[in-house]
Parts: sequence; structure tokens; C-alpha cells
Amino acid sequence: MSVSAAELAAMARARELGWSILGTTSPNPAVGAVVLAPDGTPVGEGATAPPGGPHAEVRALAQAGERARGGTAVVTLEPCAHTGRTGPCADALLAAGVARVVVAVPEPTRLAGGGAQRLRAAGVDVVLGVEEAQAAEGALGPWLTGVREHRPQVVWKVAGTLDGRVAAADGSSRWVTGPEARAAVHRLRATCDAVVVGSGTALADDPQLTVRDADGRDADRQPLRVVLDRRGRVPATARVHDGAAPTLVSTAATPRALLDELFARDVRRVLLEGGPTLAAAFLRDGLVDEAVVHLAPKLLGAGAPLVGDLGISGIGAALSLTVSGLTHLGGDVEIRLRPTRHTGDGRTAEDRDATGGS
Repeated sequence: MSVSAAELAAMARARELGWSILGTTSPNPAVGAVVLAPDGTPVGEGATAPPGGPHAEVRALAQAGERARGGTAVVTLEPCAHTGRTGPCADALLAAGVARVVVAVPEPTRLAGGGAQRLRAAGVDVVLGVEEAQAAEGALGPWLTGVREHRPQVVWKVAGTLDGRVAAADGSSRWVTGPEARAAVHRLRATCDAVVVGSGTALADDPQLTVRDADGRDADRQPLRVVLDRRGRVPATARVHDGAAPTLVSTAATPRALLDELFARDVRRVLLEGGPTLAAAFLRDGLVDEAVVHLAPKLLGAGAPLVGDLGISGIGAALSLTVSGLTHLGGDVEIRLRPTRHTGDGRTAEDRDATGGS
């Protein structure tokens, strides 16, 4: 596989474009595209519009105009070959006279597949799999999880102290982390289609669960607020019912059942902000794809833990995670991790009655 430095730089930019619109495209993938002129100069870029709008390639081609002819399109996902709400992107590339297409992730679905084949049949040079892992683990992750596992991607966010406490012994938890970390949470929420808590968190903290700016103003687009409340404990006066964003109260019996319910609503990326019990339930069932942990340089010595009982009795069975990112947020630290699917207790999800968040 031979790609130029200009194409690699364009691919990095395409991934950034995908990230920039994550949370606005579901159930469609968050794709980024860059068009290079024949001399390798970037002449157009675009990202997927909300459902019903143009795809990334079409927006990039519109910006490039005639400068795309004989050039290269660099895109994070293989151009589609089917007609849905919009026409095939492969046809748009052919009409623009593009000579080469560089793709990160090959199209995994039968419905939209065949774009590379159609382009090659027309004489276009197509390269697949360029920095595929980076794109697949980035903005395309939620959509790919949906394709492969028929559920939303789950990001578990938790804030705690160095000794792993999310609240003090008296139950107080505001604020464990500083303003920079709290601002990062709002940016994270903005990339998600839904924010999930259990009834315990809704009752104890009365969170609003909206996306807000530094001045406390609500963003124009808000994710779905989801409260897992099987016993109807959360009152109508709770802030999750304040009308600032759509709210779903779910009585799902298991974490997977909740994800199935959300998937049917076109949710593809979930932010899990519940307490230790709900987090443990998702982790036990292997349903956490990424963990975002905010650690404050504080010690409490007692209080609620980061996560509840995982059914692990020995260190050899510990749930392993791989660190994928480390960032300073003011005086706090953000650690991004990817859990393995091994939960240590040897049981399947069907063997457990551990849903949390009641």
C-alpha cells in the first residue's frame, strides 16, 4: 500500500472532521473527507451532515469544485454505492472526475458496500485500509459497534479521588473534580446520543444531564437523557424532567435490554454516568467500550467506590484495561481506557440478574 505524505495528512484531517460532528449523525456514521488537487493541495473538505443531508464526500466535492478533477479523495469510510436518502457517494466521486480514492475503513455492510468496486470498474485507483485502526477507534466507533454488535457504543464516565471514591462517607460529591474536568464532561456529552443514569444517581445528585457551555447556557443540541428506573422512584420534579432536553425513563430489566431499547431509537453512542452499581452491571456484562476516568488529587479514605462488585474474587481474574490517552485537566487527570471483554467470573450475561441503577 503506497500513500503520500499529503494523503496521510489529509487522512488525519478527515478523522478530525469526523470527530467534529460526532453526536449529530446517528444512525449514520460520522465520516470525514478531504479532496486533494492533482498536486496534493487540499481543495475541499467535509463531514457527514445530520440524517437526510449530504455525506462527507459530497460536501468536500462541492467545496473543491472543478479542482477535484484528476485529484484524490481521502475519506475515513469507503464511499457508499447505494441510494438511501441521498445518492451514492461513489457516483458523486465519478462525476467529479476524481482519479484516486484513499479509504481508511472498508464498508462493512452489504447495503452500502460496493463503492470501491464501482470506482475501480470505472478506472479510479482505490486504496483501502489506510490507518484503518485509528479511524475505526475514532469517530466511526459508535457506528461500527452498531454494525457489529447491534447495540450502541458505551462510554463510561466517572470522576473520583486517588483512592477511588466518587463520594465522601457523608454522601457529598460536589465537587470531586475541578471546573476544567467538568467542562470536559460537557464536551463529552455533546459527542453522545444519550446520557444514562440509574435512579439512585438521579435521586442522590438530581443531575440535569444537559450539555452546557462555560457560562451555563444549554447547547442547541441535547442528547437524550435516560433514567433507568424500574420502580418509578424518580419524581416528576427531578431536574431530568425540566424540559431542557428530551428524557426517557426506562424500566429495562438488563443493561443489554436498555441498549436494545436505545438502539431502536437510533442511538449509537451512550454516555454512562450512573453510579457504582450501574457501572458494575455494564462492566460485568462486557458492555463498556471505553472508560473516561477523571481523577482528582484528593484522598477520602471512605465513601462510595468508583465501581461496585464485579464478582471478581482474585487478582488473577481482574478486569484488564488498556490506557489509550492521558490528559491534564487543570489540577485533575483524565485517563481514557479500553476494557477487555473478560469479566473474570466466568458467567454469561444471561446467568446474572445484575442490572444496577434500580
